[in-house]
Formats: sequence, C-alpha cells, structure tokens
Amino acid sequence: MEIQKKYFKISEVSEIVGVEPYVLRFWEREFKLIKPIRFSTHRLYTYEDIKIILEIKKLLYDEGFTITGAKRQLSKQLKQRQILKEIKEELKKILYLLKNIN
Repeated sequence: MEIQKKYFKISEVSEIVGVEPYVLRFWEREFKLIKPIRFSTHRLYTYEDIKIILEIKKLLYDEGFTITGAKRQLSKQLKQRQILKEIKEELKKILYLLKNIN
C-alpha cells in the first residue's frame, strides 16, 4: 500500500517548484491564496498550495506578468473555475432529471 504525502516542508516545495525558500515566503505574503499550515516555526504546504505556487511561477517567470498582473490573472482563473464548477453541477442535475423521466 502506497501512502501519499499530504504536507510538504518549505525546503521540499522549494525543490519541487525550483525557487528559493525566500521567494516562497515572499509570494506567500503577496498572494493570499497560498496558505501553508503553520506548525511551530515550520510551514507545511499542501498539494493545492503547490499547484498555486507553480501557476504563480508560470505567470511571473514564463509569461512575464508583474506581481499585480499575476494577482489579477489568478483571480480571473479562479472565477472561471468557479463558473465551470457551477455549470458542471447544473449539468449533473439536468442529467439526473433526464435519467429519471418515465
């Protein structure tokens, strides 16, 4: 049985993402979407945090966004995901109704 890791230390995230820990701490202050769990003096990041950090890195390093521009872009992406999630839920309800029509 394989056990998947749920939390990652800042040094592990730094290695996974390819940026220094001080960059991660800076991004954490700038992008409120990154919410590591604080345990004593340690930060513990989740997969969701890592996905957000990778998206921030892509926006800043690959696509050339400023911090402000990256914040706007992330906000836009989150809104789009929320809309898609709502559409998916509505489609599930319609499918359920269609299946149960006699």
